[in-house]
Amino acid sequence: MGFDRLEAVDRLEDVVDTVANDRMPVPVREVWAFGDVALGLDPVDRLDIYLTKDVLLRDDSPSPTDTGASNSDEPDPEARFRDSHGIAGVGKSVRADWADAHPEFLRANANGHAAPEKCLAAHLLGDDDEPIHLEVCNASFEDNVTQRLRGAKLREDYTQLLDPRGVCLWADGVRSDDAVRKLRESELALPTLSSALEMLGLDEEDATAAAQELHAWREQQEGVTVRGDVV
Repeated sequence: MGFDRLEAVDRLEDVVDTVANDRMPVPVREVWAFGDVALGLDPVDRLDIYLTKDVLLRDDSPSPTDTGASNSDEPDPEARFRDSHGIAGVGKSVRADWADAHPEFLRANANGHAAPEKCLAAHLLGDDDEPIHLEVCNASFEDNVTQRLRGAKLREDYTQLLDPRGVCLWADGVRSDDAVRKLRESELALPTLSSALEMLGLDEEDATAAAQELHAWREQQEGVTVRGDVV
C-alpha cells in the first residue's frame, strides 16, 4: 500500500520538521523529494526522499567538560557503545551526543560500525514499515544524479540510477514552502523518466531501457529501504 498524495506530502513535511528541529546523527544539509511524489501521482506507491549529509570528520558533540560532567574514569563514547550495543564508531561516524540521547535509533552496518544512513532512517522514519525509500549521500542531489548515471553506464546496471526528477524542500536551514505547496497541489510539470535521462545524455534506446530497469527494481521493493552513498 502506498500513500494518498496529501498524506505523502505531510510525511515529507514531518521529515523536514525533524531535520530542521532535532539533533541529527550527522549534519544534514539538504532534503529532497523525487520520483512519484514529484510527478503529481495519486496515490504515491513509494515515497522517495534524498538527504545530503556531511561526513563526520570531527565529532561536534559537546565534551564532558563543556557540560560540567567530566569524569576521567568514564570510557569514551565509542568504547561505551561498543560494550553496551556492540556497535563501533560512535563519536566517529555518528555524533556521540546524538547516540546518548537516542540509543534506540543507533544502527550498524554489516561490519558492526555505526551507519549514518541507517541511523538517519531510524530517527526520521521510525519503526513503521512504510513504503519509503531513503537515499543518503554526502554529495548534493544534482551532483549525485550525474555520478550515479556515470557509474550505472560503466557497470551496465541501471537499477543503481538516481531518478533525476527531484524537488529541494530544505537546504542549509532554509525551508522551501513554495516547493511543498507545488507538491501538494501537483503543480510541477516534469518529464517522464526516460526523457529526463535523455536530457542527461543517454540515447533514446538506453534511456528507455534504463527507465524500465529502474521501474522494475522499484516495484520489487517493500517497506522502508535505505541506500547510503559516499562520493
